[in-house]
Amino acid sequence: MTRSQLLDNANRLDVRLCMLANRIALSNPTLRFFRVVSRLGDGVFWYSLTAAMPLLPGQHGLTAAIHMLLASGLGLLIYRQLKERLVRERPFVRLAGIQCFMPPLDRYSFPSGHTLHAVAFTFIACSYVPWLAILLVPFATAVALSRVVLGLHYPSDVAAGAVIGLALGVGTNLLFL
Repeated sequence: MTRSQLLDNANRLDVRLCMLANRIALSNPTLRFFRVVSRLGDGVFWYSLTAAMPLLPGQHGLTAAIHMLLASGLGLLIYRQLKERLVRERPFVRLAGIQCFMPPLDRYSFPSGHTLHAVAFTFIACSYVPWLAILLVPFATAVALSRVVLGLHYPSDVAAGAVIGLALGVGTNLLFL
């Protein structure tokens, strides 16, 4: 199989998964759930978590909060640069049949900034407080899924955001831990 065929197959799968996920939002309770999760993933939840980290005993919590703020700033720079250069239109703009169930925060789709930050914050917070994984991993997963379900991202946007967020978490851990 040629490289072009592989890319075509990957794109078809991306579109198919995007359409399937978007249909999930046709149920009112599901739509409400993913809207709330996505809105919290805009930053409200993550910045609240960052603000709460210094409440941990000793310097550990303050270091964690500074670490999370640094990762947040770097993540913002990375995803904005990628979006401005790669200019991938959102699925609800490009694909007939995809409904947008929530207004996007910016124009372009690739990568998912929500997912990037959810994965980075989760990785970093759990590096300092491992038991937080019980709460943060399911929430970060729901944030990532919400972006596809709501018609705002392709699955590949979310996957790329997750990979970048993980790299950011691992990379900044090398500086802090």
